[in-house]
Amino acid sequence: MTLSRTARTDLLTMIKWGVAHQSFDESGKSGDQYLLMPISNGVLVAVADALGHGPKASLAGEAAIAALEAHANESLVRLFEHCHNALRRTRGVVMSAAILESSSEAANGCARVIWLGVGNVAGLVLSRSAGKPLVREHLLSRGGIVGYNLPTLRPVTFPLYPNDTLIFATDGLRSNFGDSLTDDISPQQLADRLLANHYRGTDDALVLALRYLGPPSGSSG
Repeated sequence: MTLSRTARTDLLTMIKWGVAHQSFDESGKSGDQYLLMPISNGVLVAVADALGHGPKASLAGEAAIAALEAHANESLVRLFEHCHNALRRTRGVVMSAAILESSSEAANGCARVIWLGVGNVAGLVLSRSAGKPLVREHLLSRGGIVGYNLPTLRPVTFPLYPNDTLIFATDGLRSNFGDSLTDDISPQQLADRLLANHYRGTDDALVLALRYLGPPSGSSG
């Protein structure tokens, strides 16, 4: 994990996370790549899925992550635009990304999340806010391919309450992976279980699970 020059590593105290991935190609190269890094105003999380699989897909996925790292403290719209420009000579990627801002809202300690997705990297939130039963909310993405045809970019914002879980999954997992999710295990156990139970076996696959714990250490809100 690469940190930007202005990164605050203490921001990682507000999350726990886990990743599970599987390469389809015998070379071990995967087009499914991820980034999780502290930035000046929070934490940036992204999952990119290059078209196809194997070494060429791996190059596209790695180029997307490199572009995100190079411009990590810019807005999500600008990040997608930088990736789009960097990937024009590759096969392109679909990608979802989120910024968890470090400031808390009022007294409830929830984080403000900015979300943007292009293509079919799925996003799902598991929440028990205000003591309610577990709610599964799917996050919407716009059709397109970063590096080929970028749609109009319209980020959405929503609150993430302490102990809520945000999940990213590429299409190497079956589309019904969220039907029976639970939040009573660690993010790493959750990622491992999703990959084990829902891997299609026909493509690269990656799942990232992130749990929001509350404002970072020393935050005054």
